[in-house]
Amino acid sequence: MQLRYNYRLYPDGAQREALAKAFGCARVVFNDGLRVRQEAHEAGLPYPTDAELSKRVTVAKLTPERAWLGEVSSVVLQQALADLNKAYRNFFASLSGKRKGRKVAAPRFRSRKDSRQAVRFTANARFKVLDNGRLRLPKIGDLEVRWSRELPAAPTSVTVLRDAAGRHFASFVVQTADQPLPELDSEVGIDLGLTHFAVMSDGTKVTAPKFLRRAARKLRRLQQGLAPVVARYRGDKLFKDSRSDPVDAR
Repeated sequence: MQLRYNYRLYPDGAQREALAKAFGCARVVFNDGLRVRQEAHEAGLPYPTDAELSKRVTVAKLTPERAWLGEVSSVVLQQALADLNKAYRNFFASLSGKRKGRKVAAPRFRSRKDSRQAVRFTANARFKVLDNGRLRLPKIGDLEVRWSRELPAAPTSVTVLRDAAGRHFASFVVQTADQPLPELDSEVGIDLGLTHFAVMSDGTKVTAPKFLRRAARKLRRLQQGLAPVVARYRGDKLFKDSRSDPVDAR
């Protein structure tokens, strides 16, 4: 069974620049592959295979226009093509009805203005969680990680994401064995209600969490503490306004 664990990353200035470069290179490779397949479809040519797109990336690194692709890990570029292939598979499966649920649209070009940017490192990239708790990524460096919990096993891949707020996160995929829950002799029924959040068949009652009521009480206390400040501000403003009024000398 595969599990995903997410953690906050705190890259420094140089690491932020390196990650931004990786995001950009992965985006360009994805868009180049999508453009090649779209042009082949419009021209009635055979569908370019994954191996052909991979060769195009290798050749592009040797050209002056795409030489900067060699400044990032090659695994990042290959995973961008893997994302394109997955998008096409989901699209075709949705068209044929093999994929259940809502319809999946055709792959679209990625933009630097997208709120979410991501790159993925697999085991081939030789990323490593160091003993000091930092995450070592090829051609990125050792990044600080805020570990909220331990990983149950060695991760098989890690995806680095940047959200719209500019925050970075590491999403690890971990392979674990299924562990059944321990068997119990007793059974209990749960009834959800309005007066109580839940009532157990053994008589235990769980109080409903009253988030709105607690927030209203907190807001009331804060407003009461702010009232003297507002009153003093209004009094000072009224005094200044009265001093600035013109005096009728008649």
